Amino acid sequence: MFSQYAVQHAWLIPLLPFVAFVVIGFFLRRCPRPAAGLAIGMSLASFLLALGVGYGVFAGSITVDQPWIQKIPWLDIAGIFVSMGVYLDPLTAMMLMVVSLVSLLVQIYSIGYMAGDEGFARFFAFLSLFAASMLGLVIAVNFVQLYVFWELVGLCSYLLIGFYFDRISAREAAKKAFMTTRIGDFGLLLGILLLQVVFGTVDFQQLAGILPLYIQGSGIGLLTVAALLIFMGPLSKSGQFPLHVWLPDAMEGPTPVSALIHAATMVVAGVYLVARVFFLFSLLPNVMEIIAWIGAFTACFAALVAVSQTDTKRILAYSTISQLGYMMLALGVGSVTASMFHLMTHAFFKAALFLGAGAIMHGLHGQTDIFAMGGLRRRLPVTFAVMTIGVLAISGIPPFAGFFSKDEILAATAHVSGPLYGMAVLTALLTAFYMGRLLFVAFFGREKQGNMPHEAGPAMCFSMIVLSVLAVVSGAAGYMAHFGEWVRFGPALHEDLNLGIASFSTFMSVLGLGAAWLLYGRRSVSPDQLALKLGFFYTLSYNKFFIDEFYGWLNRTFVYGTGKILYWLDIKGVDGLVNGLAWSVGHLGDELRRIQTGQLQQYGVVIFTAIMLIAAWVVFSSPIFVAALQRGAY
Repeated sequence: MFSQYAVQHAWLIPLLPFVAFVVIGFFLRRCPRPAAGLAIGMSLASFLLALGVGYGVFAGSITVDQPWIQKIPWLDIAGIFVSMGVYLDPLTAMMLMVVSLVSLLVQIYSIGYMAGDEGFARFFAFLSLFAASMLGLVIAVNFVQLYVFWELVGLCSYLLIGFYFDRISAREAAKKAFMTTRIGDFGLLLGILLLQVVFGTVDFQQLAGILPLYIQGSGIGLLTVAALLIFMGPLSKSGQFPLHVWLPDAMEGPTPVSALIHAATMVVAGVYLVARVFFLFSLLPNVMEIIAWIGAFTACFAALVAVSQTDTKRILAYSTISQLGYMMLALGVGSVTASMFHLMTHAFFKAALFLGAGAIMHGLHGQTDIFAMGGLRRRLPVTFAVMTIGVLAISGIPPFAGFFSKDEILAATAHVSGPLYGMAVLTALLTAFYMGRLLFVAFFGREKQGNMPHEAGPAMCFSMIVLSVLAVVSGAAGYMAHFGEWVRFGPALHEDLNLGIASFSTFMSVLGLGAAWLLYGRRSVSPDQLALKLGFFYTLSYNKFFIDEFYGWLNRTFVYGTGKILYWLDIKGVDGLVNGLAWSVGHLGDELRRIQTGQLQQYGVVIFTAIMLIAAWVVFSSPIFVAALQRGAY
């Protein structure tokens, strides 16, 4: 059967896109159409294999507690043995299907979006490597294999964010993303090394069996340190506060890149890592609480920033940060089911929203300011439908996908912490407001003079429509198919829909959309006057709470200041010491050189004096002379 073949050959899923990257990079750089065809063909093959894996896991006896593991030796040196292979369970199967599908649709969309671009083939090569890296990360059997692909994902984001390297803004955004995520990656590396030193292994299955016994004998102190270090990786990669600042700037890359980063690759890698090593975090209540509070604060903070932004892609970027906060909140309160369910639905409606934003930019020749748009619903009917579905889904309006997954998170949170639940509900209200604001400003009202928008081409529309359909049906399908029973790590929380919580969150979402309609649709209240009344609070939101400015000041004051101090120590201290020693040797040589006169008389005197001194030393130190002195003393 195909499903059995797919399970046994799951290693082909990341390998096929990697082959496309190599072939395009070395042989098809100047052949745009064959490059795109190869990339899409390999992605399609990976997706079909992922479907086979999903069916095999669902129909077989593969569970979270009994995964299917295939390993081969990779690294064997003194004291360290590391294998590599494939780790399949329901969580892996879901991620493989989502990542491969979204990657495939983004590549199909890119045929139209990137048409005529000089870097067309290079773009598809990078997309293939990006997909391969994320798929390799998903099937990793241990921390080392995961870390290798984790860093490859970071490299791909750097290459794609800075794809238009002739633009200063793109180069700076790529460097900012690379350096910011390195902070978290360094912590992740330290955590992995600590686990290796303490337990002698970084294998997921082995660690899951060792950790409970270790806690019984040694407590949780050292494990807490390791877990917090490991969490630094997801903190930066998934854009959690305060390492979120790179994600909005990542919009400098082409829009398909934004869709891929925000929906299925880079940012969800952190959420997936926490879920994959939940066997570690779930044993540490204090760490779980930290994860929950960081997630809740990030969700609320990013939503407060998004309500005042005017750039379409930046609104969606802060929306992604907020939704990732939701996922981390769910993990922190112990519901991997809710987090992964939301990761899946978010991948579909967020990819649809980004591709819709790309269609707007494509039709308006790069315009991203929502207040420079207006009336687009008549000129861009397909894009309007896609964006409307995406907005309703992310707002949590039933029966769209976000309703089911978001309310699963709210239900899990409500039974754990009132304050966390309150922050989650406030985030739901703000999400509906700023997404409604984007929709009403861009697609309603008067069309701006000079705008001559045109609808996207067939390839772009195809991908947007497929993702829109998934944004409609994936939530209900997952709920009816008992997603919590299939993708479950430990006991599933709140499988049944909590009608009270669902009704209240839906009311808050409708309230947010209604407020956005009154302000930006009917304009019953002037948004400008409201902004003036809000005053300092609006300024804080519009300027993203001055976090970037604070980091800039920190960089100039402490990083550059420390650099200047170290530079002075290097020049005056290290170089001064080395140069001083060199001067001393040279000066001593100059002084010693003076005894080299070239006069034979002086040399004879020196030699005679030396001979006399040596003779005197020999005579006076001889035993006969010493004995004579001793007899004379007595």
